Amino acid sequence: MSKIAVITSGLQYDIVGKNPERTAAIAAATPHLSGFLSAMRRRGYPVFHLQLLNEPDDPLAERYDGRVPALRGTPGAEVVREFLDPDDVVQERSKDSGFYETDLHDRLQALGVETLILIGLQTQICIQTTAADAFFRGYIVGVPSDCVFSAFESDRHRALEWLAGYCATVASSEEILLMIDENGGLPRKETKTP
Repeated sequence: MSKIAVITSGLQYDIVGKNPERTAAIAAATPHLSGFLSAMRRRGYPVFHLQLLNEPDDPLAERYDGRVPALRGTPGAEVVREFLDPDDVVQERSKDSGFYETDLHDRLQALGVETLILIGLQTQICIQTTAADAFFRGYIVGVPSDCVFSAFESDRHRALEWLAGYCATVASSEEILLMIDENGGLPRKETKTP
């Protein structure tokens, strides 16, 4: 059985509260997110929360009404308490992918992790880039379609289609849990280019 870890992205107060579209998307996804996280923790799998921390002078950091969000030490940078368990790991990052200039890969390898399940915000940015970077590093990648969200549903659907066609098993959270329980993990994605 391969060691599995859950990676969350964007579940921080500033990030989910950026605009009404994100707030509505997270509200709709919260039951699935909370249920899936609980189910994975009960099975003994570790949960890593990617915590975006922006530098106040980073010219590439997106501004929210002129303000740089998710600054270290601010309440907006914190992982939403509803999704955080005391045994979870908070992994700092400065860019969209959880692997970009972080020690995430080393931390996962130290635990023997082979499979990553990615959940959170935004499907077409952080989930997609982290999934691709995980795939490049040899991880098996899963994305529960009802546990990822975007401000706009069209972005979410487009990203899920790309992920399924390239580097990840995309299925509902219920189907992902069933595959894990019945097969001990997810299938490795085989890509074939035309």
